[in-house]
Amino acid sequence: MSQVFLAAALAELVLTVLPLWRLASGPTIGDRIVAVNLVATQSMLAVFLFAAAAGRDIYLGVALWLASFSYLGTMLWARYLERGLL
Repeated sequence: MSQVFLAAALAELVLTVLPLWRLASGPTIGDRIVAVNLVATQSMLAVFLFAAAAGRDIYLGVALWLASFSYLGTMLWARYLERGLL
């Protein structure tokens, strides 16, 4: 079963290539913010799946931290752009 989780974690890391491309070439700042949020979400899922594959609970805290701060960062950028400061 851990091989399945490890393969899924690697697949999540491979799937982050497309949002990284959008992050580098996004035509608007909104596209780039969504791409950063997506990369963080994919990374969080990869860490979560790796924690399941390794059987280590300590990595779950890392995944939770990554998800929380990714969400907060996206909200801060959205509020910053909403006020027209950029």
